[in-house]
Amino acid sequence: MTTPRAFAELPALIARMTGDEKHSAAANSTMDVLWVLYDRVLDVSPDRLDDPDRDRFYLSKGHGPMAFYAVLAAKGFLDESVVDDWTAFDSPLGQHPDRVLVPGAEISSGSLGHGLPLAVGTVLGLRAQGRTGVRVVVLVGDAELDEGSNHEAVALAGRLGLDQLTVVAVNNFSGTHGWPGGIADRFTVEGWAGRTVDGRDHEDLYAAFTTPHPGRPLVVEALIGLEGSE
Repeated sequence: MTTPRAFAELPALIARMTGDEKHSAAANSTMDVLWVLYDRVLDVSPDRLDDPDRDRFYLSKGHGPMAFYAVLAAKGFLDESVVDDWTAFDSPLGQHPDRVLVPGAEISSGSLGHGLPLAVGTVLGLRAQGRTGVRVVVLVGDAELDEGSNHEAVALAGRLGLDQLTVVAVNNFSGTHGWPGGIADRFTVEGWAGRTVDGRDHEDLYAAFTTPHPGRPLVVEALIGLEGSE
């Protein structure tokens, strides 16, 4: 495994993943959120991949995985050398993460809109096992929330008070119809705790992820600019 790296080194790791179709903007929009989660929030490490009491992270916005791969490499989940061959025929790193091939990837993402329902089911499964201290965090994109499966999951999680569940919605304003009042309002009306923060501000993100929200699931809307490149 490689030596742990700092946040400032992530762009260099991402730059080593070359190719015609990289979904660079999607990856870039998640980089700060992913770093804060793996650096300061999630209770998970490379030597606890099979620990049933580890926290779970689901990358539902899986079509831009370069930042995810870079963070996994920086934190020692991946050998850093594998990033140089990403998407090659025999590489474990594909255009979407594969949970069978990528250490630290909890789900294989494909069509958008499935990560949140999977996370709701995971929380219910953990509850049934008595593991009420395990946290499940799922990262979604704002456009992905157009999918109807998400709205069913939002309503169910709110009604059941799944406070082990956190959704971080990276909002780069690419949804087809937008979200009047903001994404967080769509969740809070269903009984969630909601926070809206600058998706580039690490302290704001950390505070949003760690402020208690007893009896309610949490949504963190991470705003990313309207630069047009994200």
